[in-house]
Amino acid sequence: MQTIQRRHMLAAAGAAAAPLGSARAQQPVIRLGVLGDFSGPYRHLSGPTNVACVRQAVADSGLLERGIAVEVVQADHLQRADTGVAIAREWFDRGGVDVVLEVNNSSIALALNGLVREKDRVHLNTGAASTELTGAACSPNTIHWTYDTYMAARSSGVATVQAGGDSFFFITADMAFGHQMERDLARFIEEGGGRVAGRVRYPFPGTSDFSAFLLQAQASRAKVVAFLNAGADLINCVKQANEFGITRRGQKLLGIISFVNDIHSLGLQTAQGFLLTECFYWDLNDRTRAFTRRVLPRTPENYPNQCQAGAYSAALHYLKAVAEVGPARAKASGREMVELMKRMPTDDDVFGPGRIRPDGRKLHDVHLFEVKRPAESTGPWDLMKLVRTTPAEQGFRPMAEGGCPLVTG
Repeated sequence: MQTIQRRHMLAAAGAAAAPLGSARAQQPVIRLGVLGDFSGPYRHLSGPTNVACVRQAVADSGLLERGIAVEVVQADHLQRADTGVAIAREWFDRGGVDVVLEVNNSSIALALNGLVREKDRVHLNTGAASTELTGAACSPNTIHWTYDTYMAARSSGVATVQAGGDSFFFITADMAFGHQMERDLARFIEEGGGRVAGRVRYPFPGTSDFSAFLLQAQASRAKVVAFLNAGADLINCVKQANEFGITRRGQKLLGIISFVNDIHSLGLQTAQGFLLTECFYWDLNDRTRAFTRRVLPRTPENYPNQCQAGAYSAALHYLKAVAEVGPARAKASGREMVELMKRMPTDDDVFGPGRIRPDGRKLHDVHLFEVKRPAESTGPWDLMKLVRTTPAEQGFRPMAEGGCPLVTG
């Protein structure tokens, strides 16, 4: 399959040179597949930096020193569900892949859930945002790791309404992620006393000119124009909104799914004052800074965001479970590995301590950041300051509201 890139072997050179009859040579290889955006609008939020973070997890796991070989493969899903599922099926049937990570597209992630259940493999979703992954579509073979629409909408929507932005116009990517975000954000706006003045959905992928949608937002006279998209689309929306002078006319811009990489691309002069929610920021504390120092040699031009750091966290926790049971047992059943991971408390330099609920939702603290003014920044990636931390148990949708069959059936 053309979209599948060459395999990147992470096993130590000594493993390949071990005697044929040794225990090292006989152990099966653990394979992690990063299925992400390597050429599209989310490349800087996914793709190569995500692979770098997974490789760092392998290096930090200690498995290589124990003679357990780990291989990382990568592929571009091209933002198409059929392509993503076809790649994963090929990985499972012929490539010996045990775990699929990233999948930063909710349509692909939801389609993949059935496949990993059928093949008894593991889906560690670190990039898609749909809460359906821990709702009606939850799977005993899937863990939803990093963030979701409920988390982002609750933090962004509640804070904006409280600040006086009580009317909203949505510009939404026409995909599962965008639709879910609309539902979640509208709920929190209305519960807070605000209202949705209008909304429009644009074709995704493939839209680069947002002028018609921005003119509708401007005509709505909503106090807040909320972009329910991410990556290059979000960046283009903000730049074009500034060209139209929307902010000069008093409307505020809100990026519901925004990342440190977007702020870096936009520049502080354009992005200053934005509020955004991430579970990880490189300069949050000593542990996040330590992780960033280790991984930056692998990705010097792009600091990790919450999803990329989340791939590190998820891969590391899976590899800790492999260390518990050994590679042969780990490859035998993805469902058993997910059950083991749920029983083990999580802790790493990215998110700190946390846990995995029975519905597959990974819990960790959630942070609201404000983009700094240019005068406050001391360097190219010194971009955000902490506003508020929401404790892990409060940051995500209550399990009882999700309707996951694993906990309600």
